[in-house]
Amino acid sequence: MLNNNSILKVNKITTRFLTQDGLVHAVNGVSFNLKKGELLGVVGESGSGKSVTVLSLLKLLPMPPAEIVSGQAEFEEQDLIQLDVNQLRKIRGGKIGFIFQDPMTSLNPVLTIGYQIAEPMRQHMGLSYNQAHKRSKELLELVGIPNARNCLSSYPHQFSGGMRQRVMIAIALACNPKVLIADEPTTALDVTIQAQLLDIIKRLRKELGMAIIWITHDLAVVAGMADRVAVMYGGFIVEEAPVEELFSNPKHPYTLGLLKTIPNLEGKRAEKLESIPGQPPNLLVKPLSCPFGPRCNYSFERCNRENPTLIDRGKNHKVACWLNADSGERL
Repeated sequence: MLNNNSILKVNKITTRFLTQDGLVHAVNGVSFNLKKGELLGVVGESGSGKSVTVLSLLKLLPMPPAEIVSGQAEFEEQDLIQLDVNQLRKIRGGKIGFIFQDPMTSLNPVLTIGYQIAEPMRQHMGLSYNQAHKRSKELLELVGIPNARNCLSSYPHQFSGGMRQRVMIAIALACNPKVLIADEPTTALDVTIQAQLLDIIKRLRKELGMAIIWITHDLAVVAGMADRVAVMYGGFIVEEAPVEELFSNPKHPYTLGLLKTIPNLEGKRAEKLESIPGQPPNLLVKPLSCPFGPRCNYSFERCNRENPTLIDRGKNHKVACWLNADSGERL
C-alpha cells in the first residue's frame, strides 16, 4: 500500500518485446516509489529501459510486440497494470500527464493547437467549448508562448521545435495532473530553449505541487532539478539516491563512469574526457549475472554468476553491486 507521502508505487515491472531476432528483455523487475511533489530523475544511456519503464505504466507501448510480463503500479488505490484501455483513458492526460520525447510526431498535424490542448479538458474535466478555449489560451501564456489567442488556430508545422515542446507541456498540464512524466523533453533542442523549458517546469512544479518523473541522459539537468535520482542500466535500476548524495558519493561503478564523462569547467582542465569501455548488454540474452559486469573494472567471480539486487547502504542510498564502495569489501 502507498504511505501518506507517496503518490505512485512501482513494483517489479517487467516488460519484454517479441521480435524476429528473439525476446528482448527491455525492463527487468524495476521498482521505485514516487513521493508527492518530488521530482525523480531517471538517467542512463540509450537502451537502458528508461522510456519503456514509464510507457509500461500507462500501457502506451504497442502490444504486441511489447508484453508487460509482471509487476504492479499502484496509483490512487488502483493497479495501473491491471486496468483496461478504457479505464486508463480516464487517467492518461488527466491525473497523469505525459510529455513525449518528439513533439512533432506526438502532435496531430491536421488538428489545431487549440483543439489538441482543449480536448483533454473536455474529456476529463467536462468543460464546455468556451471554457476549454479560454483555459487553452491561459495555458499557452503559462508556458511562455506569445500571442496565445492567435496561436490557438495554428497547426504544429507552423511552430518551431521549442514552441511545439511548450505546446506539449501545455497539453500535459491542462488537467492539473497529480503526476507528470517527462520523457527526455529537451532532446534535440538548443541549449537556450532547453534552459527556458526547464525554468517553466521548475516554476509550474512549484505552483502546482505535482510530482514529476523526469527521464533524461543529461546529468547536468538532473543535478539542477531532481530531488532523487534512479540510475538505469540494462533494464535494471542499479543505483538510487537523493541527488546530492548520488553526485557526491556514487557507489555503483556505472554511475561513477557516467559522472566521469561530464566535462569539468572549473579548475584545471583534464587532458581528455573519460569514457566507459565496452558495449551495452545484449538484451536478447536473459540477464542472470550483473549486466554491467563485462564493462566493470571492479568485477569478480560472483558478478559473473549472480545479479545483485538493490541494497540499502544508508542515507536513502540503494545500490545493486557486490562490491561495497565504502569499505572495498566483496560481498
